[in-house]
Amino acid sequence: MDIFDNSDLEYLVDDFHGVYDFEDDEPSFGEFEHRSGTDSDFMDSDFELSQSKTKTDTSALEARNGKDIQGIPWERLNYSRENYRDKRLQQYKNFESLFRSREELDKECLKVEKGRTFYDFQFNTRLVKSTIAHFQLRNLIWATSKHDVYFMKNYSLMHWSSLLQRGKEVLNVAKPIVSKMKQPGLLSQSLSRVRISTMAVKNDLIVAGGFQGELICKKINEPGIAFCTKLTSAENDITNSVDIYNAPSGSLRVITANNDCTVRILDATNFSSINSFAFDWSVNNVSASPDGKLVAVLGDSPECILADAGSGKTVDGLKGHLDYSFSSAWHPNGQILATGNQDTTCRLWDVRNLSRSLKVLKGNMGAIRALRFTSDGRFLAMAEPADFVHVFDTEAGYTQCQEIDLFGEIAGISFSPDTEALFVGVADRTYGSLLEFSRKRNHLYLDSIF
Repeated sequence: MDIFDNSDLEYLVDDFHGVYDFEDDEPSFGEFEHRSGTDSDFMDSDFELSQSKTKTDTSALEARNGKDIQGIPWERLNYSRENYRDKRLQQYKNFESLFRSREELDKECLKVEKGRTFYDFQFNTRLVKSTIAHFQLRNLIWATSKHDVYFMKNYSLMHWSSLLQRGKEVLNVAKPIVSKMKQPGLLSQSLSRVRISTMAVKNDLIVAGGFQGELICKKINEPGIAFCTKLTSAENDITNSVDIYNAPSGSLRVITANNDCTVRILDATNFSSINSFAFDWSVNNVSASPDGKLVAVLGDSPECILADAGSGKTVDGLKGHLDYSFSSAWHPNGQILATGNQDTTCRLWDVRNLSRSLKVLKGNMGAIRALRFTSDGRFLAMAEPADFVHVFDTEAGYTQCQEIDLFGEIAGISFSPDTEALFVGVADRTYGSLLEFSRKRNHLYLDSIF
């Protein structure tokens, strides 16, 4: 992946070398993933006039009555929401590592019917302000129930209860971190001032990776840190991706992907190293199939690798993307793999026939940075770096889509395990927030009396 450098990207959401308080910062709303310096002037002057220090949450009722779901006061600005949307689409410059013709790619993309509503807007809170450490890594929102969400805010790993409308700090990674687990052969070490680049929360376990190859594991219901270490000692070997999965034996595993071209697997009980596999390029994302037998390996190559989770041996190479890949997700049935790429597409692969991708889904303006299936496999959520989250109906062959249109950098997306909620984290100094959507159900009167 590209080494993080402020000189390369002007928009950097946070200065992660110091803890930012967004409430006291200048409005930043016109941020682009990769742009010229003059583009940002479009919004800033007017949004400065509208900045409010007060709590500006938005409920479903308020949204139905015409309030902007993010609390943006369009009526006080010199242009409409539609005008600004058009300007964003015109000026946004997608970050690319490889420059190739998209003519044939566009022909491959599936024709999709937009305008569906699978998840209704429920609530937006500006009390929750996610932050992003690296512009290419956006797996920083994880829901463990329809009321419980975990996210990063600067050096704090936070928990938000949508039921209680209350947040609390779960872990402060600016302070020294020491592993509780001490046993022979376990290479734990103390850490401090960790810039969290990626995270995963499953099975009562929080796993986070850092900019200098750090790995932090914490049990949700236990105090302290279960395990922490540096996976690599080389500079800039960022932990790009972490996943938690069950091996075929049923044992819980942690799998990591790093800039040092290595995928590592650890036992999630005692955090001992089980295996590691080296590849020819930096690994940006890794995810395990539902049965734990296969892993998708994506990185600084247009080709994605499907590998055996036990041996690391390549099963097949997935060819079709034009640029580097940063996200993947498995359908719960284990037969469909989704891969997200900087060429602004998500490809769907049937593991029973990998000669070519099954379908190609296209974003509006940016790379596909995050992908999530619902646990029942009905929906696939696809997030661009900013402004758009797309929710596809898998039962309609991905041809029907809900497009969630917002403004700001997207820190991550997550469905609740019961599929009833979808959370979207927005990282913006002024309009940063957590948006909550609830699954639309068509309940009939007769259903309620049985």
